[in-house]
Amino acid sequence: MSLFITSLNSGSNGNCYYISNSKEAVLVDVGISCREVEKRMARLNLSPQKVKAIFISHEHSDHIKGVQVLSKKYQIPVYITDATLNNSRLFLERALIHSFIKYYPISIGELIITAFPKLHDAADPYSFIVEGNGVKIGVFTDIGLVCNHVEENFRQCDAAFLEANYDELLLQNGHYPFHLKERIKSNKGHLSNSQALDLFINHKHESMSLVILSHLSKDNNCPMIVKDLFTIHAKETKVIVASRLQETSVFEINIQKKRD
Repeated sequence: MSLFITSLNSGSNGNCYYISNSKEAVLVDVGISCREVEKRMARLNLSPQKVKAIFISHEHSDHIKGVQVLSKKYQIPVYITDATLNNSRLFLERALIHSFIKYYPISIGELIITAFPKLHDAADPYSFIVEGNGVKIGVFTDIGLVCNHVEENFRQCDAAFLEANYDELLLQNGHYPFHLKERIKSNKGHLSNSQALDLFINHKHESMSLVILSHLSKDNNCPMIVKDLFTIHAKETKVIVASRLQETSVFEINIQKKRD
């Protein structure tokens, strides 16, 4: 019994994560255009008609850019909190708008999606666990600080999309203005490579077979640096770096070991 996952895009230019079983799929965020979603799914032999729900983490444009068109075209329900919707400037069909609350599981066919709060500079930000066939997939991006919610949910995952946004030295020596550097490093900004690695080393379950490093900064990180950093500590966990320019392969995630 498996789940299937891919990053359709990951970065400040757009984020979109796909998780499915054999019958239905959900997207977490749609920060690329509907056309790009369609093109990338087609290259992976995936169908938009299989997507039965979209879950929105927060209102920043790199997470919602394509939601409106994709939802309308395929009549896909959008799960979004009132605060996020009110700050998003999205115009969604009323019948397709659904709210959610923290730690209240939502069933989409045989998939179960649970939202949990996180720290980020948005109105009402959440991350998600998607569960099905005994497998749990986590989406951990746009996080300023690893709080108890993040730690506890990360421990449950068989695979995860994990933000590794910036390398501390590259950010420090880079061209960004001081105020932007401070925002990125703040408790409501993004996770650095070292913060993400600390979460990975200290809180990943032995069942975790895959980590997809996500939301890398174009200017303040390097895919080779962060992949090498994680691989040293990965043991049996496969390490993949998501691209800001194209989709990853589709990965099949099976139950590895029984959780405590």
